[in-house]
Amino acid sequence: MEDLNALLEPGMLVTHPDRPDWGTGQVQSNIGGRITVNFREQGKVVIDGKRVGLLPVFDE
Repeated sequence: MEDLNALLEPGMLVTHPDRPDWGTGQVQSNIGGRITVNFREQGKVVIDGKRVGLLPVFDE
């Protein structure tokens, strides 16, 4: 999980694999494995990249 999350940069679009109801989110920051994402339906969430592998969205 960490390897894929390490590639995430601000501005990239992602989804949370366990929370599809949150919709697509935009990465705000990725510092030390803590990824801040602003999701459409949930708002701003800080995610522990060691526990959750976010999924990049390329076709939105």
